[in-house]
Amino acid sequence: MHHRLFFHGETLHLMASGALYWPGRRLLVVADLHLGKSERLARRGGALLPPYETQATLAKLDRDLAATDPATVICLGDSFDDPAAAAGLGEWSRLWLTRRMAECDWIWIAGNHDPGPVEIGGSQRAAFRMAPFSFRHVANPAESAEISGHYHPKARLVGQARPCFLADAARVILPAYGVYTGGLAAHHAVLTALMAPDALAILTGNRALAIPMPR
Repeated sequence: MHHRLFFHGETLHLMASGALYWPGRRLLVVADLHLGKSERLARRGGALLPPYETQATLAKLDRDLAATDPATVICLGDSFDDPAAAAGLGEWSRLWLTRRMAECDWIWIAGNHDPGPVEIGGSQRAAFRMAPFSFRHVANPAESAEISGHYHPKARLVGQARPCFLADAARVILPAYGVYTGGLAAHHAVLTALMAPDALAILTGNRALAIPMPR
């Protein structure tokens, strides 16, 4: 139940889960997993959350990997809630990542939460280009054909806020994929300044649903 987006000559599938799939290159993209968030909060004396969000996020990703069988996976930054969170992953999560990274090319893009390299395997980049697209954590207003994350956009429909993609002729911003992540309203001034007036918000959930981006 995805939304097909024709973007710079390519068809992209914006999936109901919040992942983006590019069939032409067998490429799966996710943003802002924030793995280890509950561990980081506990370590820093914050709220105590049930320590299951990493497994829940990886189980969600497992389903998308099984559905798409990608040759390449790109994680668009803030994959870990802080640099120490990667080292603090439980054994199940580390084994899952090791197995999955052995099956395809796996690219970690640096984010503001995980700016440095982590000892987890895969390829680590500040940004990545696969023509015609550029992949990075935070959108660059000067770029076009850009795919990014960072903002965790959400839009409200029938009184319920749902994570959403934002898309216009220049860029696609992915929703946060992690299950313990918050969000920024699509009508926030930061996002309305970044996106064109005719931008779409593609809501995630049981199915992907495109609406005009709220303003």
